[in-house]
Amino acid sequence: MNRLLRQQSWGLAALAAVVITVGNAQAAELVSSYAPVANISDFKTTKEKMEKARPAVMKRQMKLLEERYVLEERSEKGLTMSGGKPQQLGVRVKLPKGIDWQDLSAMSPVEIREKGLFPAGFLPLPHPNHAEGGMVFPQYHIDAVNKQSRRDLQRFDLDYDLPAHFLPEYPPPLYLTTRPDLGDVSQGKLISIENYFDLFNGILNPKQLEGVRLLVTPTPQQQFNATNDRRSAHASLGVACFDCHVNGHSNAATHLLGDIRPQPFRLRIDTPSLRGVNVQRLFGSKRALKTVEDFTQFEQRAAYFDGDPVIATKKGVNILERGSQVHFMAEFESILDFPPAPKLDVFGQLDSAKASKAELRGQDLFFGKGRCSTCHTPPYYTDNQMHDLQTERFFKPTLVNGRQASIDGKIKTFPLRGVKDTPPYLHDGRLLTLEDTVEFFNLILQLDLNKREKGDLVAFLRAL
Repeated sequence: MNRLLRQQSWGLAALAAVVITVGNAQAAELVSSYAPVANISDFKTTKEKMEKARPAVMKRQMKLLEERYVLEERSEKGLTMSGGKPQQLGVRVKLPKGIDWQDLSAMSPVEIREKGLFPAGFLPLPHPNHAEGGMVFPQYHIDAVNKQSRRDLQRFDLDYDLPAHFLPEYPPPLYLTTRPDLGDVSQGKLISIENYFDLFNGILNPKQLEGVRLLVTPTPQQQFNATNDRRSAHASLGVACFDCHVNGHSNAATHLLGDIRPQPFRLRIDTPSLRGVNVQRLFGSKRALKTVEDFTQFEQRAAYFDGDPVIATKKGVNILERGSQVHFMAEFESILDFPPAPKLDVFGQLDSAKASKAELRGQDLFFGKGRCSTCHTPPYYTDNQMHDLQTERFFKPTLVNGRQASIDGKIKTFPLRGVKDTPPYLHDGRLLTLEDTVEFFNLILQLDLNKREKGDLVAFLRAL
């Protein structure tokens, strides 16, 4: 007699693989695109089980980070982000023993692949618990929101993984294209439902002000909602857009891309900044949504729930009206500006009277030997296209903490204006510093940059 066994999955994609067993013979495993709607266990049992597993989950992830990176705090006086937080310095990706960066860059992709010499820190970075996935917030944001709004974004099953000194400053400054004379409009505060009106009344028009209200209003999301398969201890109002895009920027909150199945192939997402969305024509690292309105609407209807409209209906989807609410949110998002860059001229390049020799040499490399401007064109340093770096040339497919490292595929070109404010780098945050980023592209693009050239290129990026 046939027995239908459902394999329970705690993953957000909840593959819910169905295995059909006939006698002692097992048929091929079938993978579904859909998450199970009905709970398998009651909330108390699920919470107790996942809380018990949490230390082991985080120990495994932190072990991975320690194997890949040098995680200590390392900064230098005077090198800060726009709001004053120290920038982390130096290459943090660890190399295989017995080899240096110049030796590695002299090898062919095939040689690196066959000898297994591709640095582990250049491989895709898994979610803190890739099989589970979902939104995870840095602890300082959880604490600030709890204190300011009495809203708890703590998950009982896992924690954020990257050390705070590698993340954007908090709370980040907010700049407006419409009022550059005001500088940081946030006044150093975390913008929320409690203070948005006082901060923006008299600066924004009524539509933009309503857009801000919607951006700071929490709504149900996969892990934070009122159902009994949530990942918060208590029933939750949900999350706000500005819980990830804090003050219109980013706090490096992480998630898994909702567009890919099965679960091991889903990309970890490092929350991108909303600064400068007015000059961008693609939204979402993979989705290539064509307008900020599309992005805003898609996030609420699908991305909050891993692209699963059935789960969204169950947990409380926030269906925004396109002609007013979506428009109001997008109108405000479209006036979020990049931070000031006093060394740049009207063309977005260095003013030779203000820049250092290292920065000027770095600029020459950026537009020359480094080939960076092929994709990152001034004045905002993006071409609004998608490109495939073909990183898979350098390593054999491998499963890392539930993440299948194989092919990243095409990723959109992110703007580099204000890049010093947006660590960690690459779409999944696998590169912790600008120095890591230069080493990564030097290897992937086979640029053959020497040590001084790499330093000059980093100096230029910090001036953008």
